[in-house]
Amino acid sequence: MAYDLERFCQDTSAALKSGKPLQASLDEIAARLGDLLRNPDFVASAFNEDTPPGKEELYHDPELDFYVQAHMQKGGKNGTPHSHGASWAIYGNATALTRMTEWRRVNPEAEEAAVLEPTETYELHAGDTRTYGPGVIHSTAHPEKAWVIRVCGTDLDAIPRYKFRKSRDRILEKA
Repeated sequence: MAYDLERFCQDTSAALKSGKPLQASLDEIAARLGDLLRNPDFVASAFNEDTPPGKEELYHDPELDFYVQAHMQKGGKNGTPHSHGASWAIYGNATALTRMTEWRRVNPEAEEAAVLEPTETYELHAGDTRTYGPGVIHSTAHPEKAWVIRVCGTDLDAIPRYKFRKSRDRILEKA
């Protein structure tokens, strides 16, 4: 039997309740997300060619408050640096690729305007996953249409988090 969304959500719940350090649990969930993304029946149930850009909630665990969301990213989209605040997130590509850049703030947090520099850039291809712990600043780019699953620790729209503002913040180019 192919690995499906129901089993993934059960395994995610068990990992989060395991008592392991958060990063160990997130790594376990990311590995299981990769298994889910390799199931063509799951991908076909979450996405299709007519899926409009945006996100759709596939699952919400009311006890632990984690979410599984399907994101259809249109091609040519370059996101700005952001974090998930006190929450975590796991990204996984179902199709195409996502170019990810991780950032670090190089000036004091007491200063209103952030100065960011890239620390790592890489690509997530179909079946690839990556974890982002609380406070990790990252950005996404989609050179072509991509189907992405994001698992997050809470409703990200309901918590404070860092969002890059071009009028205030500055990005340093990698040397």
